Amino acid sequence: MLRVLSQVGRLEALSLPDDVAERVEVVPIPAEGELHDGLTGEILITRPSRVPNLAHVLSRGVRWVHLIGTGIDDFPLELVGPDCVLTNSRGLSAVPISEWVLACMLAFEKRLPESWVHEPPPRWNIPDPPLGTLAGRTLALLGLGGIGTAVATRALPFGMEVKALRHRAAPSPIDGVRLVHSIDELVAGAHHLVLVAPLTDATRGLLDRRAFAAMEPGVHLVNVARGPIVVEDDLRHALDDGIVVCASLDTTDPEPLPEGHWMYRHPQVRVSPHVSWNWPGAFAAMFETFGENLRRYLDGRPLLSVVDPAAGY
Repeated sequence: MLRVLSQVGRLEALSLPDDVAERVEVVPIPAEGELHDGLTGEILITRPSRVPNLAHVLSRGVRWVHLIGTGIDDFPLELVGPDCVLTNSRGLSAVPISEWVLACMLAFEKRLPESWVHEPPPRWNIPDPPLGTLAGRTLALLGLGGIGTAVATRALPFGMEVKALRHRAAPSPIDGVRLVHSIDELVAGAHHLVLVAPLTDATRGLLDRRAFAAMEPGVHLVNVARGPIVVEDDLRHALDDGIVVCASLDTTDPEPLPEGHWMYRHPQVRVSPHVSWNWPGAFAAMFETFGENLRRYLDGRPLLSVVDPAAGY
């Protein structure tokens, strides 16, 4: 029977389909310390972070590692050898995250919640300043994977102009999205700049002072990717200079932000505690992805959501 080493729970926690569960043995193992002598396993399911005993566990015959989650920037990819396949739960949060992005853009344009009133305003029926609209606005997407595609799919029916910068030289997966080839081209003329790219050597610090200088004043920045893509001090200058008029940040650097951090107090920054991925079925979906891949592994079929350690995603 195929043995699965699990650092995320027992068999019942994984909620594997019955036809798959009867073909495997799931052995929960700790995230620290060595495994007892003789314990081996062909498959490891673990967290997308720096697990203290990962190198030791991988030496116990592991040929496939599955990460519950999407971002892998905190996972030690260098430990995964060429004979080991790495997968993650890519794409399962595309819908809730894309909805969160649209909610942020609409809240910015419609000035929510600040346009709500709790007493008679000076003028009724005529907001001052006027409310905005998504129609005709330019959406710039840094990244066009599962989440970026989901955002674009929802933004296009609002009448937005959508452009995107992606790492791979591949056409857009949906019609109506114009691909660009540099960060300067991406940010030029953007009204809403949404970060949905993985954190890699190529994207770390990409939004710096020079990139902000290439923007037209009045940009709304939305980050649902990773905090280190943005140079924090340069963002602060861009906010104070009016280049970025609002920053909706679901991810920051570090996470969580320490008490007293300037982002908590800045009137143009909206920070949420990395919750855009969440939805009622989020945790079950993570294990469904693993269950489907486990079925494929048992049947000798190619796995889904394979990670390229060299590329970092």
